Amino acid sequence: MTDTPLRFRDEPEHDEPAVTLDAFLGQSNATAVRIEAGEDARALLPHLGRLALVEVSFPSFRDGRGYSAGSILREAGYAGELRAEGDVLVDQIPLMRRCGFDSFAPAKPVDRAALTRALERHEHVYQGAADGRTPVWRLRHG
Repeated sequence: MTDTPLRFRDEPEHDEPAVTLDAFLGQSNATAVRIEAGEDARALLPHLGRLALVEVSFPSFRDGRGYSAGSILREAGYAGELRAEGDVLVDQIPLMRRCGFDSFAPAKPVDRAALTRALERHEHVYQGAADGRTPVWRLRHG
C-alpha cells in the first residue's frame, strides 16, 4: 500500500501546487490547476499549452463528473499530467486510465497487488477511448 500518488508517467512529478480554476483563469503564470466537481473543463481548452498538471477532484466514488473532465481534456489534445484526486477506488483506476488519467492521489491507500489485478483483468476493450487501446472489434475485423 502507498500514500503517495500513483503515476503512470515517465517524467518527474510536477511540484507546483495546483490553483483553483478561478485563480488559474485570473493569472498568467500558473502551470497547474485543480478542477472541482461540477466545474467545466472546457474553460481550460485555450490554455492547454501552458499546463503541466490538471488535478481533477473526485469528492465521492459515486461522482463521475471527473471522468468527463478527463476525456474532454485528452480529446482536446492535452498531453500533460492528468491526476485524479480524492475518493478514488482501486476498481475505478482502470476506467480512469481509459479516460486519460495518468496520475492518482487517492484519499485512502491503494493495495498495489489489487491495482495490478484490476489493470490486468481485461485484455480487450469494446470501444475507443483516450488511452488509445484498439477495440476488440477492430482487432477482429480490421
